[in-house]
Amino acid sequence: MQRLPVITAFGGFNPAGRSSFHRGYARMVFDKLGQRERVDTLSDLAALMGLRTGTTGPLEPGLEEKVLKGTLVRELEARIYDYHRCHYHQAANLANPTGISFEISTRQLPHPLPGDWQVETIGSGRVRVTTTSLSVMLDSFREIPVGAAGQLPTGFEPGERYNSRFHPRGLQLAVLGASDAVLSMGIGWDEVVAAAGPGNISVYASSAMSQLDPYGNGGLMQSRLRGSRVSSKQLALGLNSMPADFVNAYVLGNVGSTGAVTGACASYLYNLRAGVEDIRSGRARVAVVGATEAPLVPEIVDGYSTMGALATTENLRKIFSGDVDFRRTSRPFGDNCGFTLGEGTQWAILMDDALAVELGANIHGSVAGVYINADGYKKSISAPGPGNYLTMARAMAESRAIVGDESLKRRSFVQAHGSSTPQNRVTESAILDRLAGVFGVREWPVCAVKAYVGHTVAVASGDQLISALGIFNRGILPGIVTIDKVADDVHQDNLQISCEHVERDPTSLDLAFLNSKGFGGNNATAAVLSPHVTRNMLEKRYGEKAMLTHHRKNESVVEQAVAYDVKASKGELQTIYRFGEGLIDEDQIDLAVDKVVLPGFPPVELDVNNPFADMTK
Repeated sequence: MQRLPVITAFGGFNPAGRSSFHRGYARMVFDKLGQRERVDTLSDLAALMGLRTGTTGPLEPGLEEKVLKGTLVRELEARIYDYHRCHYHQAANLANPTGISFEISTRQLPHPLPGDWQVETIGSGRVRVTTTSLSVMLDSFREIPVGAAGQLPTGFEPGERYNSRFHPRGLQLAVLGASDAVLSMGIGWDEVVAAAGPGNISVYASSAMSQLDPYGNGGLMQSRLRGSRVSSKQLALGLNSMPADFVNAYVLGNVGSTGAVTGACASYLYNLRAGVEDIRSGRARVAVVGATEAPLVPEIVDGYSTMGALATTENLRKIFSGDVDFRRTSRPFGDNCGFTLGEGTQWAILMDDALAVELGANIHGSVAGVYINADGYKKSISAPGPGNYLTMARAMAESRAIVGDESLKRRSFVQAHGSSTPQNRVTESAILDRLAGVFGVREWPVCAVKAYVGHTVAVASGDQLISALGIFNRGILPGIVTIDKVADDVHQDNLQISCEHVERDPTSLDLAFLNSKGFGGNNATAAVLSPHVTRNMLEKRYGEKAMLTHHRKNESVVEQAVAYDVKASKGELQTIYRFGEGLIDEDQIDLAVDKVVLPGFPPVELDVNNPFADMTK
């Protein structure tokens, strides 16, 4: 009997806002919300964006427009960088047969001196140099051809929410996102550790592209060429394992298992599988899964743009036949010309079914499984391949075995990778359409969250998960509102790809598939079960009486969780950042052959059974 990984909390931040309590999801389906929900959504975002603090309710005149314009995909803001006037160095060679002369500080002389330099001391620590030629780098500015991005809400700066000195933006996001998930759980983390045991907790998180701003690898690579020094922090903080490391060290104080799995755009699902497999196999009772990415720096945009992967302003003008609508640059399954980068972080807290019932935890759904396959031999490393057929087919087959044929055919939906490239719209739609036909699925709803938040790379499938949980809760399937129609070459005989939001009864949706087609052949698909399906499964395993007890315990959990949401909606995020707190004195560690006791923690029991007894005795 395997344990079921139950989603007991989730949180994070992306261009739609805060993820916990379906806040970001509400921004995406804003047009379908009732007046009260609209006011609540706008008020929450206004607080996050620093437009108001300490209050909720209807916004002051003019704020609604600021909130709506300052969220989701939009024209790149100067606070990120000025894409119209991006700084770079232009190499040049200066020459004059009669000689070039200039003065320079002695400290600024290069080592070794060029052979054709004549140097004359002129006093006060300066020299005069004479030469006939000189190689220089001239300060220059150019316009980057990509003008849109999925940016965090205007005015929301994660580094201002805690003491983030020298932290790369991606790690700032990781601290805030993991804190949001933990605080939204409604159960104190110490209580979770005491119930699960410190050795039975896993943390898996990563960044696909590492930390590439000036405080991470970006600064490490640029410092000497820019004439400055490498700092002692840039290399360490630049590692793509740092999101997990930071959360272990400063948010959770975790001493259990940890890891950072990367697979390009499928990285979130890679980490999710690690957590799911830990719980299903019994290696862990709690798994904290996340990803973070802050790729909005000129060098990354320049790299993707040079590859032809991004939607450029010039190519978008052809689609729009004139002026570009920067709100609609991310166009999954429509006429498109490349994806739009986004930044964000997403986290989920999974518990095994027994622990979730015991603690009265919130039940937002469960993860039936995550399926990963490579593409086999390839010609182009970035081209799609057959691996995604395998991941989708495996996910559909096992899900049908769990919830039944009717749930798969009529009560499921897909959160597509939907990267907004011409190649993806054809290849992914072909996979979904063909497999739908094989499994007898008709008018299969297909959503694409990148239309709203852009492509957040490692976080992309985390965005899909958060959106799926919102759909289970509210029943509104977000339409691909950035396109007017589905492109002619998209396969959709068995699919329902809507340009408008579609409303369903939440109880009519049992199953969501999260699909990812990452660079390099990193294909992954997750099968996520709805809250009502999960509760039914728990009741079958534990009985009605146990679930009634769970319900009673859950009342106080909900109360604590809602208390956090109320404060967060007023701008009080209560970020967890425990730098240097609760340090473990290694001299106080109690060691025995069957357990290890760390000061302040319950015992960590050691496995003393021989797993290969049949082979050794």
